[in-house]
Amino acid sequence: MVDHEQYMRIALEEAERGAAEGNVAVGSVLVDGHNVVARGRNLVISTSDPTAHAETVALRHAGEQLGHTDFSDLTLYTTFEPCPMCCGAILASGVRVLVMGARYDLKESRWGRYTVESLLDLTNSAGQLIVITGVLTQACTDVRQLEAE
Repeated sequence: MVDHEQYMRIALEEAERGAAEGNVAVGSVLVDGHNVVARGRNLVISTSDPTAHAETVALRHAGEQLGHTDFSDLTLYTTFEPCPMCCGAILASGVRVLVMGARYDLKESRWGRYTVESLLDLTNSAGQLIVITGVLTQACTDVRQLEAE
């Protein structure tokens, strides 16, 4: 039995580190079974790289660690719902399970009515990625507020 909260707490640590560096507080962790393969945090502001979202940073680190790009045995934990770019990268990497904390408020989202599930439907990828939601949702919502402080 996988303890999703354990790995989401590691992602929360990454989100806090990102916020301390002046970035939007989002963190991600890639896990193989019970082993953390890679961590990532949002680095957009500190690196001036608009693609340095927590999920893409974790995917890059996993590729470096593993020496390949087939992540079909990995689970990605992320404190906030991946944006469309990150969702595309997750699909391209073959990650099989995505565990999310907080989600976009569809009334305030810069992505309109986007959800991970809607992108999966749009791209006929619904069977490719298992999506688990509601893991430490409040803690993930709260950490994202660090950027406003």
